[in-house]
Amino acid sequence: MTKAAFLQDPSKETPVYVRFSTVQGSRGSADTVRGFAVKFYTEEGNFDMVGNNMPVFFIQDAIKFPDFVHAVKPEPHNEIPQGASAHDTFWDFVSLVPESAHMVLWTMSDRAIPKSLRTMEGFGIRTFRFVNAEGKGRFVKFHWRPTIGSASLLWDEAQKLAGKDADFHRRDLWESIDNGDYPEWELGVQIVEEEDEHNFDFDLLDPTKIIPEELVPLKMIGKLTLNRNPDNFFAETEQVAFCPRHIVPGLDFTNDPLLQGRLFSYTDTQISRLGGPNFHEIPINRPLAPLHNGQRDAMHRQTIDKGQASYEPNSIDGGWPKETAPAAAGGGFETYTERVEGSKIRVRSPSFQDHYSQATLFWNSMTEPEQDHIVGGYSFELSKVERKNIRERQLGILANIDETLAARVAENIGMPAPKKNADAAELGKSSVTESPALSIVAKTVPGIKTRKVAILAAKGADAATIKAIKDALAAEGAHAKVISPTLAEPAPGIEPDATILGMPSIMFDGVIVAGGAASAKLLSESGDARHFVLEAYKHLKALGAIGDGEDVLAAAHLPSGDDGVCVGSDVDKVMKSFIETMSQHRVWSRAQKAESVPA
Repeated sequence: MTKAAFLQDPSKETPVYVRFSTVQGSRGSADTVRGFAVKFYTEEGNFDMVGNNMPVFFIQDAIKFPDFVHAVKPEPHNEIPQGASAHDTFWDFVSLVPESAHMVLWTMSDRAIPKSLRTMEGFGIRTFRFVNAEGKGRFVKFHWRPTIGSASLLWDEAQKLAGKDADFHRRDLWESIDNGDYPEWELGVQIVEEEDEHNFDFDLLDPTKIIPEELVPLKMIGKLTLNRNPDNFFAETEQVAFCPRHIVPGLDFTNDPLLQGRLFSYTDTQISRLGGPNFHEIPINRPLAPLHNGQRDAMHRQTIDKGQASYEPNSIDGGWPKETAPAAAGGGFETYTERVEGSKIRVRSPSFQDHYSQATLFWNSMTEPEQDHIVGGYSFELSKVERKNIRERQLGILANIDETLAARVAENIGMPAPKKNADAAELGKSSVTESPALSIVAKTVPGIKTRKVAILAAKGADAATIKAIKDALAAEGAHAKVISPTLAEPAPGIEPDATILGMPSIMFDGVIVAGGAASAKLLSESGDARHFVLEAYKHLKALGAIGDGEDVLAAAHLPSGDDGVCVGSDVDKVMKSFIETMSQHRVWSRAQKAESVPA
């Protein structure tokens, strides 16, 4: 498959550094499309796998990258909005560049608002090559799949979290590692033989396309574990430099046009961002493998080289440094040999002209709640666009994806529903009509390990019940926090972890109201407490109440027998039902009812 040394032995451990980053917004913005970059410190040098939490991109050719970035950044006249795409310049650009249709659909979906970095998938996006010891190449796509499953926020949650705690994702990741709940992802690859390159109804080198897993299944080849937080954020996370050009023997590039542009642009960016060409000598970027070259000067040089020669070949310093022996002789990196024919012209291949079939595949692969969320995402964004002609153009693109999608969005923004363009229907059709792997809901991983639960309790709560709740959750690997109106003890020996206002329900995966008549009375009379449980209900989370705690749900006008609402006096029975409910992440069956909840 590949001769890369770090992928030969399944038991081999390779140090890595991972950086999750905002893609568009400034630091502190609510941008939740995330960069997912991994630096492997291998015995043969560093390999940087640079990607996103989505498998496709907005453009097919890197030459358009400056235009896309200029369009999605805040409007230049007022620097608004930060970390958001709901403005005219972004939608003007994507409505005129139909190759963006697939990626825009992903960004309007639940994929754009991950529940946490730990439940977020990662993708290499571009097509690379594996090269084996015999020099045979194969196309490869990289995937990161979280072992605890993927999960997303609801739109209302995402908006509130941005205001309550702009560092929510970073805080969650940091605390999880500190707690020993080490985030894990499996590394999967899709491998295509070179002779099969043209056997698909799309171009493998088109970065706006995926390879459906129905055509090429994922093969899991490793596991990524984050078991240490940075010692110093600036020295490590801020100064780490990723570049797709950093590869090792056994890996190579393809003619993917987005990749080819990024091979230059990432290096150029690091030179500017980190103050010169010696950014690879900053400790966090320094390879563990020995490195010698002819580089001597420039800003921030840290290595003190000896000898007079800084060129190759030389006879002054015994020919050192010199190029590593070719891979064929057991040495270092050797460029993959590829036969290329034809005229070199700046024209897109006809195989890049299908912009809609895979967007339709994505839409058809969504569950009903996910489709509802996509409609809501487009409706919100386009309602912020001031120019009517831009809204009309984008609705036309949606019609080419799916006429029902276009009609639903059009109705929400008060515009006529367009029809599919006849020419668009002839540009391409996907041989795969649905792919469950594209849906987050369809592949929910049951379980509550690392999930967070709020135990709502006020003065007079039953200490034994709180302890029993904590024990039941801990046995499943979940974490409970006692949330109270104040930081006074709600029961003897029970210290609250936070107040209702300081840690709202959006921070949790489920809520349980503890027993105790006095506690229930205080919480029932508290508007903040009633809002706490109402909000959890609205966000389709598991709700529980022990004994008198059920009065709090009644005070909030929540039906005790509703889906995902677990009540009773028997703690064991309630907890069994609660854990079973929360293991599915959301109670999708009550989505329609939850829409009427004014939380």
